[in-house]
Amino acid sequence: MKPEENANVTEVDANNNEQSKGKLHTKKRKKRIIALIIIVLIILAACDLRLKAVRYTFESSKVKNSFKVALITDLHGNWYGKEQSTLIKAIDKEEPDIVLLGGDIFDDNIDYQESEETIAILSKKYKCYYVTGNHEYWSKDIDNIISIVESYGITVLSGDVDTVDINGQLVNICGVNDPEYYVYVSDSVSIEEQLKQVDEKVNPDYYTILLSHRPEYFELYSQYGYDLVLSGHAHGGQWRIPWILNGLYAPNQGLFPEYAGGLYEYNGGAMVVSRGLDRQGVKAPRIFNRPELVIIEVK
Repeated sequence: MKPEENANVTEVDANNNEQSKGKLHTKKRKKRIIALIIIVLIILAACDLRLKAVRYTFESSKVKNSFKVALITDLHGNWYGKEQSTLIKAIDKEEPDIVLLGGDIFDDNIDYQESEETIAILSKKYKCYYVTGNHEYWSKDIDNIISIVESYGITVLSGDVDTVDINGQLVNICGVNDPEYYVYVSDSVSIEEQLKQVDEKVNPDYYTILLSHRPEYFELYSQYGYDLVLSGHAHGGQWRIPWILNGLYAPNQGLFPEYAGGLYEYNGGAMVVSRGLDRQGVKAPRIFNRPELVIIEVK
């Protein structure tokens, strides 16, 4: 091969090498961009605090006419738009027959404005029932809070049962106070005693719902044969990993809580634990744990 030809071949090889390096660099850059986009999307999904509705359906031989329940827990005085419009519109969209307020609607460190506004609006539209949560007792203002709730015509259940007609269907709505009741209120009784009081008043022929703030009493609830137990308190375990970890930590349950949020069945009944609505007053941010409105249809 002549020197001129050898020089041309070398130049072509050099150009090919430069083009290959350029293509490789472009591929790496595209992979980095794609990886960055994926990371950003994961972070956005993890930190998504938009309200969502979670729906459950139950069937019972006791029920001839179906009815729908909206469960609200752990509002903690959080703001959901002007006149709580985001939350109220989400509830109205579901057209529930009854609204159950499962404790910690008020908070001990946040003023009552949003909490009161929420119950004021709901009470004008729906039949509402209320049970206390631990933060309402921690406020050391429980008598005032109960007075506020009752002033809007909302029934506060404290070891009580109210048999209500929903669409021509008689339903037992039961409720017990949060266990902090025993700590902060004189002449009070324990949750165990309240459950016994409820059991004595329940008509077993009617579909029976127990509203109680604490899910960690699951084993105790299951002993009474309620058709459905509705709770909150656990805040969804705060941090979640979808399909892997249902919750990292919950009050009164500690790490890896068994009852962080979702459906838990027992013989003859089930417990639904709401992940709650608190998204502003928490010490640690919610991760993969959107605030939720629970909607239950019984038919």
